[in-house]
Amino acid sequence: MNVQEYFTRISYNQPHNNADLQTLTAIFEHHIQAIPFENLSMHCGEPIQLDLQSTYDKIVRKKRGGWCLESNHLLFWALQELGYDVCILGGNSYKPSERAYTPEMNHILLKVVIEGNSYIADVGFGGAYQAWQPLMLVSGKDQPQVPGIFRFMEDNGTWYLEKVKRKHYIPEQSVPFTDTPDLGNIRKMYTFTLEPRHINDFQELNTYLQVSPDNILQKKSICTLQTTEGLYALVGWTLTKIKYYYTEDTDLLEITTLTDEEVEKTLKDKFSIVLENKLVP
Repeated sequence: MNVQEYFTRISYNQPHNNADLQTLTAIFEHHIQAIPFENLSMHCGEPIQLDLQSTYDKIVRKKRGGWCLESNHLLFWALQELGYDVCILGGNSYKPSERAYTPEMNHILLKVVIEGNSYIADVGFGGAYQAWQPLMLVSGKDQPQVPGIFRFMEDNGTWYLEKVKRKHYIPEQSVPFTDTPDLGNIRKMYTFTLEPRHINDFQELNTYLQVSPDNILQKKSICTLQTTEGLYALVGWTLTKIKYYYTEDTDLLEITTLTDEEVEKTLKDKFSIVLENKLVP
């Protein structure tokens, strides 16, 4: 495993001698625009291994993406190689349908300490809730980014991350809408504590997600990638292109339903993914 090979994978060719915030931010941005959040292995009959070598081979050498357990683990390794003070944390994601956080830990994120300040670096949330830069770990502070305003709230040692959403405009519809207007424009994302974790703490979760028919990753094939303007999201046969700030407080959504043949072509053209095995969307 070679950090220079990782840099080539994410098209990063800037200086990286200093383990500072500027370098972290640049690597973060390159990572999310090169490595898709995807669970396609689950829908191609490929097992997902959590060891670092397997993750590295899959994402760096085979030019695939991965879900949070893989993508954030790869970034963790790279940041360690560069001399950053970084540790793994575990999160519990919010399920809007149940209006509750999952009781079990089901997300991995990174805490990076730079000059005494802590930052959360999470390249593995994907979709429209993916931050575009590391977030300073401070409670109650609005942190505006292109995708929206992110905010941490801390309560008795437990941290909560939420995002302020903008309206969506779909050309076929005459009025902008929010996807869950009854919940307002705040989208809760996940909760976590600052207890350091090890990748082995997620082995059971990694196995469970691949065999449990109840979780969203089993029910839907997902591939999302951040772009310079917004993102692409392929869920099943549905391709959504989002352009942030189409108008002042509105994002543009263009939604297309694809055929099986178009799915394969779209994965190659939009996500630079060529699968070894047949995908069943």
